[in-house]
Amino acid sequence: MKQTSTFICQQCGYQSASFLGKCPECGEWNSLVETLVGDRPAVTLGQQNLNIDLFKLSDVKSQAIKRISTGFSEFDRVLGGGVVPGSIVLISGDPGIGKSTLLLQCAMQIAKGQLGNLAVRSVGKKTSKSSSSLSGSTELTAEVLRAEGPNAQNPNNPEHVVLYVTGEESSQQVKIRADRLGTVLGDLYILPETGVETIIAAAQKLSPTLLIIDSIQTVVSQKLSGSAGSVGQLRECSQILQRFAKGAKTGVFIVGHVTKEGSIAGPKVLEHLVDAVLNLEGDDMHAFRLLRSSKNRFGSTFEVGVFEMQDKGLIQVDNPSQIFLEQRISARAGSVVTSTLAGGRPILAEIQALCASTIFPVPTRRVGGLDFSRMQIVIASLSKVSKLALGNLDIYLNVAGGLKIVEPAADLPAALAVVSAAVDKSVKEGICAFGEVGLLGELRPVANLKVRVEEAKRLGFNDFVSPDRFKTLEEATSYAIHGE
Repeated sequence: MKQTSTFICQQCGYQSASFLGKCPECGEWNSLVETLVGDRPAVTLGQQNLNIDLFKLSDVKSQAIKRISTGFSEFDRVLGGGVVPGSIVLISGDPGIGKSTLLLQCAMQIAKGQLGNLAVRSVGKKTSKSSSSLSGSTELTAEVLRAEGPNAQNPNNPEHVVLYVTGEESSQQVKIRADRLGTVLGDLYILPETGVETIIAAAQKLSPTLLIIDSIQTVVSQKLSGSAGSVGQLRECSQILQRFAKGAKTGVFIVGHVTKEGSIAGPKVLEHLVDAVLNLEGDDMHAFRLLRSSKNRFGSTFEVGVFEMQDKGLIQVDNPSQIFLEQRISARAGSVVTSTLAGGRPILAEIQALCASTIFPVPTRRVGGLDFSRMQIVIASLSKVSKLALGNLDIYLNVAGGLKIVEPAADLPAALAVVSAAVDKSVKEGICAFGEVGLLGELRPVANLKVRVEEAKRLGFNDFVSPDRFKTLEEATSYAIHGE
């Protein structure tokens, strides 16, 4: 069957032989995507093969999923217990946030297998030629990183073979980062390649447990004429990788770029194709990283993994609450501890406030780690019900440690921190606050109250200022600040 490519509008279906910036049919801009089409013979209803095997859902036998550990319990938690064979996972994040470092560390852990703590040998080059390819004969050149040990006689142990495809770096650059991480290396193959046909040929030759693509924006298919990163190339290459993952039962990790707005670059179909969408986020000025899941077909989307960026890579944080509070100065005005949820995981954090008089007619409002619009509402409501003169004060709010809190449970601790800073009096010792503040000063309940309380008690907080105890902002402020 002869295949050609045409440009199809994703909004109205208009077809064009060449790319057009604006669709002549519906008027949408940049909606024409290069798509492969083929000459298919017309088939009438009577000519169709109706011998279709149908199965009742009740007759399908359940099978236990054997997951593969990434070597990080925090990473496994977000994935739902580990990597599912045949699944395809998309990981996105800002440049320099640690996506490649995290995946290289996972690749080393999986490739290490049962080697244990063994000495690492210097890098050697292996060059082999393969004639099997989706499009014809290709030459496969891979940089092989392997440790001495029991598996040295069987380098292609199917349980511990990992193929790391880098389209943005050379093999030497990856080796430099691997040396910095200082982890024992096993059957880890490095392939600097951008052609998806060559990548699939390499994967078919090695039959790896895990295939890592860094990144999907650099991968191109010879079937399309578009440049790397275009909508058509992203969709076609993702579909090819998806078919390989399902057929070979190989776990595939794909690194995706983000736009300046923070969303994943490329068509939305990229997120629909994959089984899980993970986002690695954090602050450039702080070392902590949060791994969140926005889609997961094999687990919950409420789990969050916490990591700390160090000289030797990402280190998982088993007790993030204690980390975020270890530098806290108790009995200091403007400091309030809150119990927030990162996904479904409770984390204790410190909200700080600073109030200073201003000589300017419009006071300054600066917010870090909290939603600015919500904090504006909280300050306005607080000024109304507490009778405090906040109009002549510059107010600065921040979550210590670089943590970002987007849930409304941070309203009450932020309000208490502002009042404490404004009157220059610290809150009662041992208080943990959380709750949503309404426009009229009422306190509204938040989700997962029991989980928040248990985490706070574990770290020694036994006095709680929450909506189930106080109904209004005035009552909560009076108790937390003045002890009444």
